[in-house]
Amino acid sequence: MTNVYVITGGSGGMGKAIAEAVGNKGTLLLADVNEERLAQTKEELEGKGITDVHYQTVDITDRVNVRALAEKAASLGSLKSVIHTAGLSPTMATSKRITEVNLVGTGIVLDEFIKLAEPGTVAVCISSMSGHFVPKEGPYTEVLKTPLAENVVETMEQMTKGDSGAAYSLSKLGVILIAEDQAWAWGQKGARIVSLSPGTINTPMGRKESSEQAQMKVMLDNTPLKREGEAKEIATAVDFLISDAASYITGTDLRVDGGTTANMAKLRAAQGKQQ
Repeated sequence: MTNVYVITGGSGGMGKAIAEAVGNKGTLLLADVNEERLAQTKEELEGKGITDVHYQTVDITDRVNVRALAEKAASLGSLKSVIHTAGLSPTMATSKRITEVNLVGTGIVLDEFIKLAEPGTVAVCISSMSGHFVPKEGPYTEVLKTPLAENVVETMEQMTKGDSGAAYSLSKLGVILIAEDQAWAWGQKGARIVSLSPGTINTPMGRKESSEQAQMKVMLDNTPLKREGEAKEIATAVDFLISDAASYITGTDLRVDGGTTANMAKLRAAQGKQQ
């Protein structure tokens, strides 16, 4: 039975790079909200010799949509990996919608795809270094671990006070916490779950977020590697995490951020001076 690799946000910068990295390992199933972009991505991948590509339009906040995606994956073969890159950044939506997509959407995706998990399956959830910029322990911690609980969005709206930046950071912390919290459940099926936190990455979404050049310069000046990351560098990290070489790695977060988080104290001081 063929291995199936599901990539949400499959037509985005990271999603496409990941698809290219894993595309010749089995069957690709790309999911995104825009069918035109998905069709274009399929064409681009086929032009690079990756021919076993399927796609489906999905709103990850709609359980019926996500269940249909899981059913499609099951019809194609055995789930090797679900790589969840779909998400919204602070400039793209309201705080409420960011919580719905980044937090609740992650919960729905994992809830549906764990049903297909078997020994060797790996779930990779893309978080962000922003998830490390807020304290791990706070009044929101238990809320973030249970993204499908009743009134989660309303509760987070009260905590973030409608600030999209706060909603983004907390939702991405939620992704990290969820991966930790669900390690046991996935492990019971012989499967693994991890999160990955990119730093400033050269993608269309990353470009939109870093359009403020002064702020971008401060960020890069305080990143030990002194540059942006590339989508390919996220893809190679994902490729490792879903491989047998990472078979004892689960319930943890991998930061692929050029060292920005490790240098957080200096970054905050520099941002304070800028203000």
